[in-house]
Amino acid sequence: MIVSMKPPYEITPQILKLISSISIKIGEVNANYLNKQTPQLRKQNKIKTVHSSLSIEGNTLTEEQVSAILENKKVIGPQKDILEVINALNVYDSLNNLNPNSSKSFLKAHKTLMAGLVNEAGVYRKQSVGIVKGEKQAHLAPPFEHVPFLMKDLFDYLKNKDELTLIKSCVFHYEMEFIHPFIDGNGRMGRLWQTLILVQEFPVFEFLPFETLINKTQADYYKALSVSDKSGKSTPFIAYMLDVIDKSLSELLNYNNRIMTDINRLEYFIQLNKSEFSRKEYMDIFKDISTATASRDLLKATELKIIEKTGEKNKTRYRVI
Repeated sequence: MIVSMKPPYEITPQILKLISSISIKIGEVNANYLNKQTPQLRKQNKIKTVHSSLSIEGNTLTEEQVSAILENKKVIGPQKDILEVINALNVYDSLNNLNPNSSKSFLKAHKTLMAGLVNEAGVYRKQSVGIVKGEKQAHLAPPFEHVPFLMKDLFDYLKNKDELTLIKSCVFHYEMEFIHPFIDGNGRMGRLWQTLILVQEFPVFEFLPFETLINKTQADYYKALSVSDKSGKSTPFIAYMLDVIDKSLSELLNYNNRIMTDINRLEYFIQLNKSEFSRKEYMDIFKDISTATASRDLLKATELKIIEKTGEKNKTRYRVI
């Protein structure tokens, strides 16, 4: 049995309201076949995620340049910025091989993320660090000697199954930023690990670039961290992050409902391992399309030799080729 100190925070009415709203939207995502993204949208969201997370840390490359690097095209820009993008793309490509509850996975991810950028990639810091804003010291991180056992406690907390995943992901993000376990790369690791924690229960988060909204609201992001520091609780940061997640899910639902095509629907339906089915079974998955639209989808799939048709009228069946 894992016994660890629970990081301090409070569940406020605002937080409860946001959890409820997020839960409803995740239900809509699952009901509207958006939990499995099309390959093109996965690619777009990966580019947005990497660009936004690195932009927060001062990376100067554009989304177009990140896209070009993903496609192995030559990009002109600062070598450090290009390497940051390459490393981040490599980490996000290996997301499914990382264990959110493992400190070894955590260090492995940092090693990939910061390879060639710092000498201490993949190891906890061996010196004291502070965060300076202007002429003032905004945050003094705990002594480096404390980092290993503070991180151990934090990973033990992640294993607490009584805690909501949405809350755990926010708490880990804040507490990790507070501990500041690395010389560099703490911000991008906090955002990466929150994504990884969420993905374990909600697959849609693998392709939900909430870093884009953090990037747009950087002042609020740092204010939430600062206010949480001063209060000694992660409550303000939890509220901020849940609001970001809620708005990101709204954008996903609005965007996908506009662009979903017949091929997108067919790809998704086949992924559900529906080897043989009727038009009614097809429409049971896509509840917002008409009978005529369903018929057109299935006719197109037949013409493209994705499926084959047998029987007539109400006895018509389709089989995936």
